[in-house]
Amino acid sequence: SNVMRTVCQDEKPDQKWIILDGPVDTLWIESMNTVLDDNKILTLINGDRISMPPQVSLLFEVEDLAVASPATVSRAGMVYLEVKDLGWKPYVDTWLTKTFGDDKDTRELLTRLFEKFVSRTLEFKRNNCKELVPITDFNAVKSLCN
Repeated sequence: SNVMRTVCQDEKPDQKWIILDGPVDTLWIESMNTVLDDNKILTLINGDRISMPPQVSLLFEVEDLAVASPATVSRAGMVYLEVKDLGWKPYVDTWLTKTFGDDKDTRELLTRLFEKFVSRTLEFKRNNCKELVPITDFNAVKSLCN
């Protein structure tokens, strides 16, 4: 609520985003229903009300909506991304950045190596190898990075 209050009190016309990333909790997600309504007012359990101006947007990045009510789900636009649609490259890009940070030369070298060898290796694995426990391409690349 502190972040929401600070961002919503900022009167600059710049677009602001609050990103909520993590598991959905039954208590806080139901509290979000009031801010997801047309009135865009967050009503807290203690009775405080925070009005969300038009230049503030919320982005929920969650694993699933198992504990969210249909009312909550119907108030939010959903974008569902499958790993198979994204592929392994976004994971590798993030891993390279987190692991090698400011070492641009190493990141660029490893990026070229991944681009040159990983797709071919995965294709070879699919066509020529029998796995005792089959894994997806994404999991193979994730194991490579670890």
